Amino acid sequence: MTVTLEAQVPALRARDLGFRVGGLDIIKGISLSVPPGHFVGIIGPNGAGKSTLLNLLSGVLRPTAGEIELAGRVVTHTRPAVRARRGLGRTFQTSSLFNGLSAYENVRLAAQAHLGGSARFYRPPRARDAASISATGALEQVGLADQAHRLTGLLSHGDKRKVELAVLLASQSAVLLLDEPMAGVTADDVDQLSSLIGGLHRDGHTVLMVEHHMSVVVGLAQTIAVLDAGALLALGTPAEVVANETVQQAYLGQPL
Repeated sequence: MTVTLEAQVPALRARDLGFRVGGLDIIKGISLSVPPGHFVGIIGPNGAGKSTLLNLLSGVLRPTAGEIELAGRVVTHTRPAVRARRGLGRTFQTSSLFNGLSAYENVRLAAQAHLGGSARFYRPPRARDAASISATGALEQVGLADQAHRLTGLLSHGDKRKVELAVLLASQSAVLLLDEPMAGVTADDVDQLSSLIGGLHRDGHTVLMVEHHMSVVVGLAQTIAVLDAGALLALGTPAEVVANETVQQAYLGQPL
């Protein structure tokens, strides 16, 4: 199934993307073109292939078929670090932060990597170098300036999610792949994270977000992509997807 959201050079494009393991198709011929600044929510039943799709787009996995473009450049077989340097940022369901470092140190390392520096844990950074300024600004933007020097392992789950977003900001990521950012957080944190992610989108970031909280997806996404059994089942506006009977059947008959 091929879907083109707008006729322009896309921020991210998948062409007939496939991923097969041991004769089993995990992702089946997905083609999707996402214009710059667009917000796509990705939903589907458990096992639909949502996280696998993000793994393919970010380079964690290599597709067995198809092609991936980032800002018009083919990146199908490039490493995740190369895609990151070209503006593709990714969060995971499980935190990938260094719990033994402070929130500031985690974000500063990301800024330093983006700026081309080396990660030197044994040398204290200068307070006003470019990486430090970037890290401080990113933490302020996600509302964690007062938690900057607290060990990441001591932060709440919701605040860790905010640090992960700050890492993407410090990395100058233009395209954000967010894998269930609301998973395991409190109701208050869901509201805060929703507001924060919505703000990043309004600031011009392109966002593809896998999320099970339908109220969050409907409230944030301009377009919703529905995956089922590794294939693209439907794509449309939130209102169109919510009213789609085929989509409702994919969710075991439960109205969305």
